[in-house]
Amino acid sequence: MRKRAAETRRYRLEMNEKILGAGFQGFNRFFALDAAAYAEGALPMKMKELMGLVGSMVLRCNDCIFYHLDRCVTEGCTREEILEAMNIALVIGGSIVIPHLRYAFEVLDELTKES
Repeated sequence: MRKRAAETRRYRLEMNEKILGAGFQGFNRFFALDAAAYAEGALPMKMKELMGLVGSMVLRCNDCIFYHLDRCVTEGCTREEILEAMNIALVIGGSIVIPHLRYAFEVLDELTKES
């Protein structure tokens, strides 16, 4: 059974604080680079989060799928926008993405019930 949204967010926050507090500059630099990549720019944050979702699904990372779905909902993506992004991931990644598509649907249902 997977962790629920609140528990997943809490775990991510606690572990990120531990990683960033480790005093290893390489970790801090990468996290800063990641944050900067998703900041508002020529592309709106909403679009960047949808792109992050596609990449996460193709790379088959459920932790990343959760994070980007959570951000997509926070940034105001509609269900239809999210479904289209997930379809792109399926087309790019092929049938190996289907188990992660199932996971994404489960998470999306939970996140949209929260909001």
